[in-house]
Parts: sequence; structure tokens; C-alpha cells
Amino acid sequence: MALLSKLPNASISLRVLARLLSYPDAELRRQLPDMRQALHADNTVPAARLAELDALMATLESGDALENEAEYVQIFDRGRATSLHLFEHVHGDSRERGPAMIDLAQTYEKAGLFLGPDEMPDYLPVVLEFVSTQPPKEARAFLGEMAHIFNAIFSALAKSESPYASVIGALLEIAGETTHAVKVVPDEPLDVAWEEPVVFDGCSTKGQAKPGEAQPIHFVKNEAIRAGAKAAAQQGASI
Repeated sequence: MALLSKLPNASISLRVLARLLSYPDAELRRQLPDMRQALHADNTVPAARLAELDALMATLESGDALENEAEYVQIFDRGRATSLHLFEHVHGDSRERGPAMIDLAQTYEKAGLFLGPDEMPDYLPVVLEFVSTQPPKEARAFLGEMAHIFNAIFSALAKSESPYASVIGALLEIAGETTHAVKVVPDEPLDVAWEEPVVFDGCSTKGQAKPGEAQPIHFVKNEAIRAGAKAAAQQGASI
């Protein structure tokens, strides 16, 4: 198994943590015993954090698979505060995100790591796979540059009492950083975030009829139109 190949220092732990942040499908569940053994043998994660990771792996291994999968989607795919796409926290949807993606992918390629067509360079498991191939000093420095993002994700996960907070906490500790609270901005509700812009803002659906019945239409005056009409009336009165 690739996870158990001989790697220096925290390389094995980083690969295990990357895997733990992946979707908890049947393949991951089958790998959990080897992942647990690798983490303990690598001896790079503090004992208290290792106990938390053991609890997470036990839940993924023996808990209800469908519930675990649904919880993963709820945590990581439906909120920006806990997104595993790191540039989401830095650039959001701005134009800077595209060039940053290209630069990061080129960094990987220079190190001999080429992404698949469906892999995003800022996806945290991918980032950790890359970092695990670097010499210890460079790996720690690379993780340290992302510590502020890790702390933001950690705070959001801890606030929701998610056991996945232990994975991010372990990353910070491997980087030589400490976890600290960061103000968590509440995610915008999905029904608001996905709400389509209003097209016909001057037409109300109040009193909408049933199918087959005559449909009354209620028009709502736009404020600009109302103000224009009032100004025109005042001008006419002054003449």
C-alpha cells in the first residue's frame, strides 16, 4: 500500500491526514486499519490529537456509512467556512483565483507531481500529497504559510463540534503551529446563495389564480417611475 511506503519524518502522517479528508467511501473504510497503524508508527502527531484521530477513524469504520457520507458532504461541500479548497478562503470567486491555481499547479509539476483532469490544485488532500514529497524543512515551511487558513477551517469545524477538526489540528501541530480561535463568518443559507436574480421586479404574483382560471395581474410601480411621475406633475402645476 502506497501509504505505508518508507518516507521521512511526517510524510506518512501527511498522506494519512490527506486521505482522512477525502470522501469516506467504501475504499477509505477498508484502508482505515492500515491508516491507523501508519499514524501510530510514524509518531509525529501528539498523543492527545492522535486519540482524537482514532475516535474519528473509529466512527468512519464502524458508524453508519450513509450517515458518515452525508455528514461529510454537509460539512465540506455546503459551506465556505469549512471548504477544503484553500483558495476559496483567500480569493473567493475573484479573478485572482485562476492565476493562483495555475501557479500552484506549475509548482507541483516542477516537483514531478502532475494532477489528473478532475483534480484541483488547491484541494487540501492534493496539497498534502504534494507536501508529503518535500524535504522536512520545506514541508514544514509550506504548511506554515497556510496556518492562517488552517486555523480558520479548524475554528469553523470546532464550532460545529465536528470530529474532522482533529485532522486540521494535527496539520497545524505538524507545521509547528498552535490552534487558536478565529472569528467564523456564518455561511449564507443555500436558498439565499442560490437564489436567482429577480427578472420581472415590477410584476407581483399576489392573488395568483389556479390553473384554468383567469389570472389577475397586479403591477407594482417602480420607485423611480413614481418619483418621475410626481416630478412631472409638479412641473405641470407650476406652468
